Amino acid sequence: MYLEPCRDIHTLNAAEWDSLIPDQNPFLSHGFLGALETSGSVGEGTGWEPFHLLLHDSDKKLRGAMPGYIKSHSYGEYVFDHSWANGFERAGGSYYPKFLSAVPFTPVPGARLLAPSDDAQARDALIAGTKELSDRLSLSSAHVNFISTEDKAAFERAGWHIRQGVQFHWHNDGYQTFDDFLGALSSRKRKNIRKERQSLSAHNITFARLSGDDIKPHHWDCFYDFYLATIEKKWGGAYLTRGFFEAIGQNLRDKIMLVLAIQDGQMIAGALNLMNDKCLFGRNWGAREDIPNLHFETCYYQAIDHAIETKRSRVEAGAQGMHKVQRGYVPVLTYSAHHIAHEGFSDAIARFLKAENHAVTQEAEEIMHYTPYRNQG
Repeated sequence: MYLEPCRDIHTLNAAEWDSLIPDQNPFLSHGFLGALETSGSVGEGTGWEPFHLLLHDSDKKLRGAMPGYIKSHSYGEYVFDHSWANGFERAGGSYYPKFLSAVPFTPVPGARLLAPSDDAQARDALIAGTKELSDRLSLSSAHVNFISTEDKAAFERAGWHIRQGVQFHWHNDGYQTFDDFLGALSSRKRKNIRKERQSLSAHNITFARLSGDDIKPHHWDCFYDFYLATIEKKWGGAYLTRGFFEAIGQNLRDKIMLVLAIQDGQMIAGALNLMNDKCLFGRNWGAREDIPNLHFETCYYQAIDHAIETKRSRVEAGAQGMHKVQRGYVPVLTYSAHHIAHEGFSDAIARFLKAENHAVTQEAEEIMHYTPYRNQG
């Protein structure tokens, strides 16, 4: 087996790449990663230089792969290592460039070691090859964000540092209707959610959920305006271009669920979700109007409704947000893996992570006491 980098995913056969992806994860697909590249959301001038790693057999057959990037900053990752960079550079080192295996701007857990489930040899070879390539290029470090539990075990065996985080996911306990879900909550929390949902009726707001060919270019135009409006409110940067949304609409049309809030015939807010057979993944949202509870309904309750109707087992609502807990989303640990080339700095990171991971585990356990479910807390 041998490892080689790929700087343009479009040079690869889409079906061959996608055949390595478990659980039909849409974010790892050739269509999603390719949309980022063709739209200019990643690539030259963005600080995200595509550097996917390909593992070949001696007969040149693709046996494994990792989505990868050479990074010149740490923005858009959702696993925050700015303090690591600052500390390393204060000590006289150069933290950037670094290698990162991740889905850009997308904190969705999943496999990063793309190989058949029974091919542990390929996963181990990808890990070893990533470290060797990083060291050969004189990079400060290699990072693999939001890994699956299977990947976590493989990286632990290889001696990489493991870092924990917390996200909030909603789990479908066999609910047939939204009211069934509400029935699992305490009386006070159930009444609060009903009140939040009903409050939007006073503003004459209705909702549409669109997928496939029902999503037209003018829907993407509106949604991109919502996306930019929300970015401006948060003083952030617009990582994704208008072309990206157009491209995923073409490449992944049947894996998209776009929620639109409509007031007096005008679209005023939207939430972008992607999905596989088991899960709905909440991604981006935006709004033109600042209306109480509009965010909760557009992003969370509409997603729960859709998951129940389509019998999906969970909704992953992305990074951060303690406010999600009172709306039925529970804490779930996430993991990332890190190789630090400098031995002394690596030891310091190990000590830091020992304390941080303990604190994160305690935090997740404590949050569970505050969920709205009658059989918890």
